[in-house]
Amino acid sequence: MTATYTFDIFCTLDGFGSYNEKGDWGGYWGKAGQDFLDRRVALYAGEQRVVLGANTYRQFLEILGPNPGEANVDDPVNLRMMSVPTTVVSTTLDGPLDWPNATLAKGDAVEVVARLKEESDVPLRSLGSVSLNRSLMAAGLVDQVQVTIFPVISGQTGVDPIFGGAADFDLELLETRTLDGNTQELIYRPTLHA
Repeated sequence: MTATYTFDIFCTLDGFGSYNEKGDWGGYWGKAGQDFLDRRVALYAGEQRVVLGANTYRQFLEILGPNPGEANVDDPVNLRMMSVPTTVVSTTLDGPLDWPNATLAKGDAVEVVARLKEESDVPLRSLGSVSLNRSLMAAGLVDQVQVTIFPVISGQTGVDPIFGGAADFDLELLETRTLDGNTQELIYRPTLHA
């Protein structure tokens, strides 16, 4: 049996996962309420393995720091995420990694994640890592796409649409919930559009 792999992404209504230096939104676009924070902490409470690409790992390390006890933020979501076993997939990084419970898996992402899915006894969750997950979706390795849509449009400050340049997919809606009255969490099963 293979482990379930979830591509977990935050975005604006217009599909951006980040903003440029002119954007002054703040973390989670300034829209993280208690429902959202509780939900995210709960998502990381169960046994699982986080999978990150090299760029997302570098960004998290820069923003959060290398150690949960010394993290640059007091966000309970990020602190919990930092404590989960993590695999960083990269062809450019060298170990050891400066992140708690992290291992480096060098090589082609499709091959590495296919192997992880076969060998893992726990679900796999990848937060961000957009280019990594686009290639995994195209290879049919992503079982669920979990999109949390914050109630903002960042038409002027949004950078790199999350699914820009991705293949075409049909999505089967598996679950939906509203957090804090205005943030949507949607979980889909993707299938490459034929």
